[in-house]
Amino acid sequence: MPTQKTAVVRAAGTAAVLAVLTACTGLPTPAASTFPTAAQSSTTTSPTPEAEAPVSDSALKAHGVSAAHPAAVEAGMTVLERGGNAVDAAIATAFAVAVVEPFASGIGGGGSAIVAPTGGQPRAYDYREVVAQNGKIPPSGTGIPGFVAGMAALHDDHGQLEWAELLQPATTLASEGFPVSEFLALRMRSDYGPGAISGQDQFKGWGGLFALEAGDELVQEELANTMTTIAEDGPDSFYTGKIAEQLEAVDGIDADSLAAYEVVRSEPARGDVGNYEVVSAAPALPGVAVIQMLQVAESLGIAESEPGSADYVEKLSTGWQVADAAVTAELGDPAFVDVPVDELTDPARNAALATNVTASPAPGGEGDNLAAAAKLVPGNTTHITVVDSDGLMVSMTNTITSFWGGSDAQVVGGFFLNNQLSRFDALDTPQNQPAPGRRSVSWAAPTVVLDDQDRPVLGLGSPGGHQIPNILANVLTRWALHGQPLADAVAAPRFHLQDGQLTVEEPPSDDLADRLEELGWTTDVVTVEEAIFGSVQALEVDHTTGEITGTADTRREADFIVGPP
Repeated sequence: MPTQKTAVVRAAGTAAVLAVLTACTGLPTPAASTFPTAAQSSTTTSPTPEAEAPVSDSALKAHGVSAAHPAAVEAGMTVLERGGNAVDAAIATAFAVAVVEPFASGIGGGGSAIVAPTGGQPRAYDYREVVAQNGKIPPSGTGIPGFVAGMAALHDDHGQLEWAELLQPATTLASEGFPVSEFLALRMRSDYGPGAISGQDQFKGWGGLFALEAGDELVQEELANTMTTIAEDGPDSFYTGKIAEQLEAVDGIDADSLAAYEVVRSEPARGDVGNYEVVSAAPALPGVAVIQMLQVAESLGIAESEPGSADYVEKLSTGWQVADAAVTAELGDPAFVDVPVDELTDPARNAALATNVTASPAPGGEGDNLAAAAKLVPGNTTHITVVDSDGLMVSMTNTITSFWGGSDAQVVGGFFLNNQLSRFDALDTPQNQPAPGRRSVSWAAPTVVLDDQDRPVLGLGSPGGHQIPNILANVLTRWALHGQPLADAVAAPRFHLQDGQLTVEEPPSDDLADRLEELGWTTDVVTVEEAIFGSVQALEVDHTTGEITGTADTRREADFIVGPP
């Protein structure tokens, strides 16, 4: 695990990235934001965060950023060092990730976030894509993007620096370029990558014949111009201005639907696990599933099971079976259907469920299930966790859904559009049906853990698609119930049970293999390059010492920096 000191030194040695990002240091002195968020792009479903978030009475000795790419981490740290808070830094980091990971998230997509002040009430923000006002889903699955509106709503509620200042690091990365990473190079050559970058000369070298390779410079001038417009003309330019005019040419996007887009502020899902309270994304996202999975596994006695053992894997997977069934039966957009959040996250109810549940055998019977188990789909999205010296924590997951926005990848203004509405078909249940302005059930679950004084002590999240609840539950079980260090919990092997098949990162031990045979489950061992098990971005806060701890998930190219305020 990198220490705080080595994290700062490593980042400081990235001269090329620093040279790009420090170009923004000539901006005006930071001041409180005066930019108004358009009424059409924001709505509040519960009291405003300002009324519930008291100022922290004790400062931390550090602040930190954890994100999917070192350059994006630098962007967030630049904002913190200029006097911005955790929300400012998360916004800057999110725009920077959109530049350096164009396959994973961006202004053509959406996302969600948890904002948790020390001693105050956490607030959930949902700025995911929605169905157009005509209620139709285009063949591409493209929904009305919410990313820009979401960043604007967060800035309007919490921001301290000027809006344009927060976009400057990302704009500079896009216009001046950055070295292509190994993971970006892999994504350009894998699954939807070749089709997505076809016709996009910025991703090509050798006279436009071949995709750029790791180490080559990627310059995205059109994306830089788009971000400059958003910075100078404000977020409304995306929904009713210059950029909106470009978007209207895309099947599934129209002027009325763009103008009608609304961000949802709501109460997050909450539930007790061990000595903590887990706070996660509100429906139609699966925060309730993460909490229910943990509570069922805890009631089954997973705290007494050796992490990684056959008993541990069985109990966590049993919790997942309960939670996955609840997602299918209950989860949907709460603006359209009732979701029993309190029931799904009730420890007593889930303890009662645990007494009557056993690990289900594979469908089709023992030895007959291999054909029934589908290969897991690589998990897109990206996650950001930020903590400032006041203890304000942001856990944010953004996405364009499938890598590059799917097989029908579309590009407007230098950015890729989402295929989020494909999630209605992926989970075709009575609770999850398309309608004008409706959000689909999906798997992103930005999460914050609170201590007994309502202070955020851990923020985490991950890409990974359907695997996200299992990824987070494995880390949280190890950290919260077994007391493992964060670095060990994040590095530990991951697994996911689906249709009687346990997908794993390494071959099972003898005891696990024997138990899987008894259960009739098959196994599938996947490689890191398949990108099945995401990349956890997490920061831990010790309010007694004032220290922040991070760790870099080596499954991708994630990084973190913790430094003095």
